Amino acid sequence: MNQKELNEIRRRMTPNKSNISKIYGCYVNSNKAIISYLEESLGIMPQLEMEQYMVFLKKALSGSLGKNLVDIVFSTQQVHDSDEHRLLTSLINSALKDAAAREQFYQKVIQSLDMEDCNYLILLASDAYDVPYRGKDDEIQVDASDTVFKYIICAVCPVRDGKPELGYFSGENEFHGYATKQIVAPPELGFMFPTFDARAANIYNALFYSKNTAQIHHEFIDAVFHTKAPMSADEQKETFQSVLADSLADGCSYDVIQAVHEQIRERIEHHKERKDPDSLDITSRDVGQILQSNGVPQEQIQVFQEKCGEEFGDEAVLNPRNIIDSSKFELVTPQVKISVDPEYSYMVETKMIDGKRYILIPADDGVEVNGVNVKIARD
Repeated sequence: MNQKELNEIRRRMTPNKSNISKIYGCYVNSNKAIISYLEESLGIMPQLEMEQYMVFLKKALSGSLGKNLVDIVFSTQQVHDSDEHRLLTSLINSALKDAAAREQFYQKVIQSLDMEDCNYLILLASDAYDVPYRGKDDEIQVDASDTVFKYIICAVCPVRDGKPELGYFSGENEFHGYATKQIVAPPELGFMFPTFDARAANIYNALFYSKNTAQIHHEFIDAVFHTKAPMSADEQKETFQSVLADSLADGCSYDVIQAVHEQIRERIEHHKERKDPDSLDITSRDVGQILQSNGVPQEQIQVFQEKCGEEFGDEAVLNPRNIIDSSKFELVTPQVKISVDPEYSYMVETKMIDGKRYILIPADDGVEVNGVNVKIARD
């Protein structure tokens, strides 16, 4: 799914735009036991409750593609004949009305998921979207629809104890302390299946959501999709940095790393300016070209590309936003941390003075120390 397709589905997550008629789910305690089941019709819910359920479902489609939202890819064999794909398909085909299929899904999640001794709520919803025709001018024709996109959304929401508060009790005309016993928090993880690719169902993919980009819940992915979980965004960044440093060895200079950061950042900014809905990708070959243009020997570039193949897979395509932070540029020594606007990273220099290595930054005007304007002595 690209950003435009994702936004099209996100916009449906309101009571008056979706065809979601019921919310299904179960409440699970920290001992992996189901406390209660949920089967609620949206049409008879109070407005506030209805809107809150839709907020939770929409949250399971929130965040950035490639970071919070990652593609889960089924093999051809899985799609043709596998228990995991068959179960998801039966949930869609029955619009979640198959109680046995729902129970089987709940048990898969409960037995695998590690929520760190926390109670949680599993939510399921089914939607059928009459996909409007999009013309060559990119305008949507609402009355022209020849495709119905059927999909399910799952959200796993922690349930936590409320905080003690002071409240006014009108009958007694007094204030007393009280606490809401159980509060449902926004989802920690979830998924949508199938994905909405080229504005149609792609049964080979699911879109998995993780609130924490450092924790992708491998155990959930293995149990529900039975596929190898992709690296989290944080893991991708750490692995890329490690591969780059190990491959360049003594050639891992400030100038080279600054150039890699700057040229990848320029790609990100250019992609943002063009408002391209398709995801921005980068390969080890692209990074190799950046290294080559900055004087890195071909032997080290070859080592870098081989290590990338070992860690990310041959011909792996990475999200540039996962391997660098385009919003900051930092230099860290054991004693000092320097943060520089990435646009001005070129102003930082490294130099050997009297046998010692220094990091130099211009300090002519506008220098502040702890919020106080200071002047730098000329001598």
